Amino acid sequence: MLDDDLNFPIRVTDLKQWAYCPRIFYYQQCLPKVRPVTYKMKAGVEAGQAEEGREERRSLRAYGLTRGEREFNVPVRSARLGLRGEIDMVISVPDSGEVIVVDYKLSTTLGAHFQLQLAAYATLLEEMRGVSVRRGFLYSIPDRQAEEIRIDPRLRGKLLKAVEAMRRIGEREEMPAPADNLRKCVSCEFRRFCNDVL
Repeated sequence: MLDDDLNFPIRVTDLKQWAYCPRIFYYQQCLPKVRPVTYKMKAGVEAGQAEEGREERRSLRAYGLTRGEREFNVPVRSARLGLRGEIDMVISVPDSGEVIVVDYKLSTTLGAHFQLQLAAYATLLEEMRGVSVRRGFLYSIPDRQAEEIRIDPRLRGKLLKAVEAMRRIGEREEMPAPADNLRKCVSCEFRRFCNDVL
């Protein structure tokens, strides 16, 4: 096991999975060798890498900015939360000192599970750099649209509750309840493990 796995056991991408269905996180954390790799997973990684090249060539207009310095694939960690991840893009605005996080998504529906992930990236960047991140953007690759997300106390509170619940699952190795909407199970890569729902 790598040091990062021990010191920062939860990945930011795990938050997105946990918010979608806590059992996905359980299988990943407690039975890591059984995780199937799907086409959607590979496609998402490839689309994010391709987007970085396009992002370097375009203006910052999609984010409501005229100027800013971009950093790509920024690694972040928090010993306090036990979280680790890599931010797709960080924009630093020299005039105002504002720092913005951007997460690329191969999706046209930018739901609450993605917002939780964005809040985590913002929080980890704040801890590592001593900056304040008040907003971020979820960038839909298919739509070529950026949706602004406020990193407010409500979203930060959800993040802390999620991390605490995830820690309990990892420590106790207790299988959580299934997703609240069982339609999610139809296309889930772990559905063969959940004998109580399908």
